[in-house]
Amino acid sequence: MGSLGAMLKHPDDIYPLLKLKMAARNIEKQVPPEPHWAFCYTMLHKVSRSFALVIQQLGTDLRNAVCIFYLVLRALDTVEDDTAIETDVKLPILIDFHRHIYDPKWHFACGTKEYKVLMDEFHHVSTAFLELGKGYQEAIEDITKRMGAGMAKFICKEVETVDDYDEYCHYVAGLVGLGLSKLFHAAELEDLATDELSNSMGLFLQKTNIIRDYLEDINEIPKSRMFWPRQIWSKYVNKLEDLKYEENSDKAVQCLNDMVTNALIHMEDCLKYMSALRDPAIFKFCAIPQIMAIGTLALCYNNIEVFRGVVKMRRGLTAKVIDRTRTMGDVYAAFYDFSSIIKSKVDKKDPSATKTLSRLESVQKTCRDSGALTNRYFIVSSSVI
Repeated sequence: MGSLGAMLKHPDDIYPLLKLKMAARNIEKQVPPEPHWAFCYTMLHKVSRSFALVIQQLGTDLRNAVCIFYLVLRALDTVEDDTAIETDVKLPILIDFHRHIYDPKWHFACGTKEYKVLMDEFHHVSTAFLELGKGYQEAIEDITKRMGAGMAKFICKEVETVDDYDEYCHYVAGLVGLGLSKLFHAAELEDLATDELSNSMGLFLQKTNIIRDYLEDINEIPKSRMFWPRQIWSKYVNKLEDLKYEENSDKAVQCLNDMVTNALIHMEDCLKYMSALRDPAIFKFCAIPQIMAIGTLALCYNNIEVFRGVVKMRRGLTAKVIDRTRTMGDVYAAFYDFSSIIKSKVDKKDPSATKTLSRLESVQKTCRDSGALTNRYFIVSSSVI
């Protein structure tokens, strides 16, 4: 649960935190009896507690498909992330990963902690995958193949331009959006969303993570992982790692604000995608991470702490987002409020200020025009994050 100090400062966090804790305990009790499915759901809870909570909203067949989709891509990501694997070993694994998911005997030793367990016992994931419906299998295979090829491409290529950045984020996250849209359609619960909107859903989340994780990625051992595009950071420093040094604090914050502004361009596509969803469980599953992303950007914007340590929304606010996100009106309200927080932090002297304000005002107009802000339940202010 959240820290005692945070709960005393925000007493209205306590009830959502208790609900979240009870939901987490219920998930632990609901592990399927079959060994392979038990492994998959236990592993899902270990690698992403918040995702494990949100996925429980879905019906059984779709939930199983999304669980396996997530673990397959986590495993693929573990191979890409492991900087200790030699390139000539890593490339063929990434390219052929979509074939390995059909082989219950395949596994590969890499990663650390729970990710090492996932890779060592990947046969459980493959066994579960082979029990999914054919439509689900085809969607997962297709996205895994395209993602593996894209990751392989960027093992040998730096993120130089903003176009490179968008392409990289497409491969590692935009394709997740496309894959989820395919799974929702295969379940006959949603119309098939356009690739453009599905891609934006992934890019908004991925760019938020790349911004938030700057320090962790730049300090990666044995080799730094660099995803911020040179086209942006080279306007402020000579080397990307220079942003973490105290003497470059002013330039670092300006670069950070430029990166956040780049991410904001996807907000309206995300709202359009979510507004078209019909199934309440799928809606909540999609909406919660998007609200977390805009909330994280509000926290990161103009915040030097991104270059000093871990910056993330407090657990109580996360619990509120999970508890209060029920309708599209809640999403419009959250996007409007978090956009207002970013807007309040914009320094007119910042090099990106004009573009930042333009993008914030555009999404706020969309939220106002929805007519959902009059009687809203989801209200945040700068003091809550």
